[in-house]
Amino acid sequence: MKLCIAEKPSVARDIAKVLGATMPKQGYMEGNGYCVTWTFGHLCTLKEPHDYGQELKSWNLIFLPIIPKNFGIKLIPNKGVENQFRVIERLVSECDEVINCGDAGQEGELIQRWVLQKAKCNKPIKRLWISSLTEESIKEGFENLKPAEDYKNLYLAGNARAIGDWLLGINATRLFTKKFGGNKGVLSIGRVQTPTLAMLVQRQKEIDSFSTEEYWELKTKYRDVIFNAAIDRLKTLDRAEKGLSYLKENLFEIVSFEIKEGKEKNLRLFDLTGLQVEANKKYGYSAENTLNYIQSLYEKKHVTYPRVDTTYLSESLYPKIEGILRSLTFYQDLILPLLQQPIPKSKAVFDDAKVTDHHAIIPTEISPSQNLSKEEKLIYDLIAKRFISVFYPECKISNTLVEARVGTIPFKTNGKQILEPGWRAVYAKEPKDKEDSTDKEKSAEEEQLIPEFLAGESGPHDPYIHQGKTSPPKYFTEATLLRAMETAGKQIDDDELREMLKNNGIGRPSTRANIIETLFKRKYIEKKRKNLIATQTGIQLIDTIEDEVLKSPELTGEWEFKLRKIESGEYDANTFKEELITMVTELTKKVKDGKGKSFTFEDEKPKEEKKTVSAAKKEIKEWDMLKCPKCKQNHLMKGKTAVGCSDFKNCGFKVLFEIYGKKLTEKQLMDLVVKGKTSKLKGFSSHPENIQEGVISLSENDYSVNLA
Repeated sequence: MKLCIAEKPSVARDIAKVLGATMPKQGYMEGNGYCVTWTFGHLCTLKEPHDYGQELKSWNLIFLPIIPKNFGIKLIPNKGVENQFRVIERLVSECDEVINCGDAGQEGELIQRWVLQKAKCNKPIKRLWISSLTEESIKEGFENLKPAEDYKNLYLAGNARAIGDWLLGINATRLFTKKFGGNKGVLSIGRVQTPTLAMLVQRQKEIDSFSTEEYWELKTKYRDVIFNAAIDRLKTLDRAEKGLSYLKENLFEIVSFEIKEGKEKNLRLFDLTGLQVEANKKYGYSAENTLNYIQSLYEKKHVTYPRVDTTYLSESLYPKIEGILRSLTFYQDLILPLLQQPIPKSKAVFDDAKVTDHHAIIPTEISPSQNLSKEEKLIYDLIAKRFISVFYPECKISNTLVEARVGTIPFKTNGKQILEPGWRAVYAKEPKDKEDSTDKEKSAEEEQLIPEFLAGESGPHDPYIHQGKTSPPKYFTEATLLRAMETAGKQIDDDELREMLKNNGIGRPSTRANIIETLFKRKYIEKKRKNLIATQTGIQLIDTIEDEVLKSPELTGEWEFKLRKIESGEYDANTFKEELITMVTELTKKVKDGKGKSFTFEDEKPKEEKKTVSAAKKEIKEWDMLKCPKCKQNHLMKGKTAVGCSDFKNCGFKVLFEIYGKKLTEKQLMDLVVKGKTSKLKGFSSHPENIQEGVISLSENDYSVNLA
């Protein structure tokens, strides 16, 4: 009898159906010479400190660092887990061969190996390695079972990762809690969690310490085209006005006019991080939610294995591409142009050298029915359109650069026009992503239509001064934080360079969402709209940690690189463990010998301190928490003259602070927005019908303001 062990009951059912093991038993399926059983994800975990000695149950500095001679594993203490393990243990002892059908990744390998280790398995083991759960893929996988030995390094890397997380997490958390926590709370430290928090805290400090400065720029309009002065921003209005006077005295002259044709490369296929970034930018989904949606789509057989960090496909997949495209009937209009000629086989899409365990996320030939949730449909749409778009031609563009001068002051402008949309045609009907004001201004100037100019031509122009303010760095969103984790804190926009840095990223695609969620649970960060903000507890924790080893994304990235080298057989797992033991030992000594600091936890702040929060900040927080009464989708925002919908452009809801000459108080505004009307008010001085007192209410039809 052959025993197959899957990672979930649902996956076991899919495998059992293909193998003909259709007879249900307690904890497994049987038939056709196979037994198919399952785990529930992790059944085993590394032993806890007290499992190595009861004295270690106590959090005490004298017992640190805790370094077990040999790391052991144990069953997770849970009745269901224990019952299922007994089933697996019995089947392992009775079978002739084990087929490891765990998730085809590092974590999946670790989960299964620990279970088999705990069950004292000494039977031959083979490995099922598949990228989708379709019947065809499962059959193909069983026809090409691999020796378990092929994946030994994958297990060693996963095991080294788990031991590294244990060594650092257990020791550093106990160390900092006992040294600085004052028995008031736990200070949680983690190998990936802490450097991630450090990036957020650093950004928070940059924003908090930023002082806005005003600046002035000289601009002019010539033949309906806006030109910018190619000089440094002016720091005073006086200098700007002098510059404006000078511009008014001189004619505008074109120095050069150049048009260059170029191409915009196709977007890359999605890896998990890329998908989480896009879903956060477009729909505001958290990294964890996106992972849940894509995992569900995978288990429903609509997409390939999601926990991947490559944006390429294996060359062997090329013959299947046309069939997958033909199966995407919902996208027929986009696919028909591709099927008129052979599907291109580009190195930007198919490259075996860039594919390790799995290829990029793509749809399978099983199109979704109507049984998907709204969120799953949107995630599937992202994946399907990206897959279709990579086979379209590149987008052809025309870049225009015009240089000019007014007297001795140089000016320039540029514009971009799309000549042939290419892959952009796939996204033609989609609304543009929201931009902030500076991005809008920049893209508006880029998109202006530029007529043909002749070098040497000159004429009158309309100069003016543009006043602006310097902006602080932007808060991290989940999208930008995921990218920063992927590149160990380096701001990289170029796809190819980012691909090269992935080996030194912090965390794995499959674990980053969980790291972000952990920071929320620990109350080290909070979310305001899409922005991630470090709390005082989070900031204080990073300030308390003086050792860069714990909070440096670059150093953590180096550990990740070594883990990947263990996976590829180029680095020894025991060496990695010894390095971490040395680091933890040195860290413990340093902190123990160092000076203590007082640490204030969020919930122990005195009430008086809360009262000192400025009224303005309190008001803003309250408005931000209210939904727009008109669209009921977006939150409200408070501006300088009105409260309105955060998506005012599309919704249109707005209530002015001053109505018919009367300035409303905060409470009156709140009553109007929340209850739909105010109490009876006096003091209206500019009503067209001379009404001087009455109740302001919101119209039920269009939410306009009425006084009666």
